[in-house]
Amino acid sequence: MFTPTPRQNDILGLARLNGRVNVEELAAKFDVTPQTIRKDLNDLCDQRLLTRTHGGAILASGVENVAYEARRHLADTEKRRIGEHAASLISNGSSLFINIGTTTEEVARALRGHEGLLVITNNIHVAGILLPSQRIDVIVAGGMLRRADGGIVGEQAVDFMSQFKVDYAVIGVSAIDDDGSLLDFDYREVRVAQAIIANARNVILVADSMKFERTAPVRIGHLSEINMFVTDRAPPEKIVEICRHSGTTVAVAPGAPAEESETA
Repeated sequence: MFTPTPRQNDILGLARLNGRVNVEELAAKFDVTPQTIRKDLNDLCDQRLLTRTHGGAILASGVENVAYEARRHLADTEKRRIGEHAASLISNGSSLFINIGTTTEEVARALRGHEGLLVITNNIHVAGILLPSQRIDVIVAGGMLRRADGGIVGEQAVDFMSQFKVDYAVIGVSAIDDDGSLLDFDYREVRVAQAIIANARNVILVADSMKFERTAPVRIGHLSEINMFVTDRAPPEKIVEICRHSGTTVAVAPGAPAEESETA
């Protein structure tokens, strides 16, 4: 049976706190070589406790999402870029859904300068972000408030969203599978997301590239149901092919390295 060393336990604790860990930072913190940290990470990844990423690792996917506060700080610069680009696709005077997620919250922040929007959301953080905007009307769904992240979920929220037909839906996901499946952790949240997709004329998916490295157990839908996919770097070729075949436009938010900035 695998028993983590004290240092590996500390690394796991940091990953749970922050959502991800970095090799160089860990090496400096524990005063060991990067090679030693990489071995620790490999051991933890072999046990599916962590998942390797470029330069470090993130909490392994499973049946429970990373805590909200940790997710807020994961890929925060990338999420900001995604949010700004997605917001630029939405014209003044539009109606839209915005669902639960730290990336969708960045879209809301970038929308604050818009005028004449009607925003329907099941995310109380989105409502709070848009509250000071005098020229944006906000409708908040009813239902069960999930204290962990401020999401409103359940059948009441599903029924509420089904009353509308809007110009845009801005949705986030927890993971994107190699076959194009869009995945999340909470079945109640997924049901609301499905109602949002079904009642929007144009669906904009906002997801950073870490979503290609993770998995989750509940299927929201498929990339073929998405009109525009905004991300921070060029997706894997399998995903690009699925989008090309489905007519889904992939947009890499400005600010990516030059080799990643192509629009598929």
